[in-house]
Amino acid sequence: MNHAAEPVGPQPTNVRWTVFVLCCGSSWFLYLHRYTFALIKPSLIREWGLDEAELGLLDSAFSLCYSVFQFPLGLLADFSGAHLFLGGMILLWSVALGLHAWAPSLKVLQLARALFGLGQAAAFASVARITRTWFPGSVRTTVQGWVGVFFGRMGGMSANLLFALLLVGVIGFGWRTAIYLFAVAGLIHGLAFLFLFRNSPRKHPRVNTAEADLIEEVAPHSPDRDAPESTTANEPPRKRMALGEMFGRMSLRSILNLLCLNLQSMLSTIADNIFSNWIPLFLAVEHGLKFKEMGIYSALPLLGGALGGVTGGWLNDRLISKTGNRRFARSSVGLVGKGLAGLLIFTALTFYYDDPYVFCTFLFFVKFFGDWSLASGWGTVTEIGGKATASVFAFNNSVAGIGAIIAPVMYGFLARDYSWKAVFIVAGVAYFCCAASWLLVNCTIPILRGEPDQPPAVDV
Repeated sequence: MNHAAEPVGPQPTNVRWTVFVLCCGSSWFLYLHRYTFALIKPSLIREWGLDEAELGLLDSAFSLCYSVFQFPLGLLADFSGAHLFLGGMILLWSVALGLHAWAPSLKVLQLARALFGLGQAAAFASVARITRTWFPGSVRTTVQGWVGVFFGRMGGMSANLLFALLLVGVIGFGWRTAIYLFAVAGLIHGLAFLFLFRNSPRKHPRVNTAEADLIEEVAPHSPDRDAPESTTANEPPRKRMALGEMFGRMSLRSILNLLCLNLQSMLSTIADNIFSNWIPLFLAVEHGLKFKEMGIYSALPLLGGALGGVTGGWLNDRLISKTGNRRFARSSVGLVGKGLAGLLIFTALTFYYDDPYVFCTFLFFVKFFGDWSLASGWGTVTEIGGKATASVFAFNNSVAGIGAIIAPVMYGFLARDYSWKAVFIVAGVAYFCCAASWLLVNCTIPILRGEPDQPPAVDV
């Protein structure tokens, strides 16, 4: 018997994957640019006579502005949308990076570090909001693992390989020329983001209804159906939550849960600071490695972090799918990952500290397990944040920034007046404390009363 063919609707467009590429590129450039300062520290010691403690203060100038402006800029991203905000921030921090090379004095360099911190503040908060708006809940943590961790760590690794190994070590450019090249590339990406991105699928001219429905219907609980996500920065919002209303809908329980998340983020930042700011200088000063070798071996931990971020995002989604228990999935991945990172860093210190090549290989696995829990943090923020995701992400990063302010000063002082071993011991302790803090975090408690219940587990 012949059956009439059922009507087939239009195929969904694939603009969300263009957005995915833009987000990955933003994360990549953010860390590519951020990690270059660690690579020029040996040159600053030679040219300007700075010591480790003074370099730590320069790192803190970045971290202070990065932390102070996180929350107000996160609020701005929530209430105006990520389009113009994030595009403008990319342009700003790229200009600030170029100022690092132009700076004729230490004061101007301090200003460049501060402006760089301002430019990168709330950038990831905007990206977190984009992943909530443009991707269904069933794959969101996997997407966040790729965007927030993999491409971020690959950006840091690329800084080591492109800057230290290729541009300076092989081609022979001066460090200032290499920074100018990085800054121009960032400006081009910022302009591409402004041209290609829009705040929501339904407001993007190249997204058809089928793709918008695909994004929203996979996770029908998502608040992305109501504005503000469905508005652009240039259009009047259909329904925007007032700042006073947002604070009024918080409960004591949700605030305490947020503070527990803040605690683990701060501890994670303290441990992670050794990789973002100090490994190249450690290899140059303690083991005498030159730019080529320094670029290769300081990149190893960042490759581990990139792979760990993807693994952690996938593991989160699989555990949620199999167990149906979001809190167990998020907290167990965080607890195990940070705990193994602490164990491995002490193992490397005990047996392989004097061999920089084996030591950095161990740091690859330290960063792998340390960073596979970062997707748990991203997932927790988007789940408890709801409509205030960018604000919650920014506030969390602001508190975590306390660790970013303290850590470089502390590590610089320890490296100068005690030993580099003491630096790694503090990082290992921070990992253990961070692992324990995941026992206190509950991703099922929304920050705002009246937010929709947590989504059910969906097979991916």
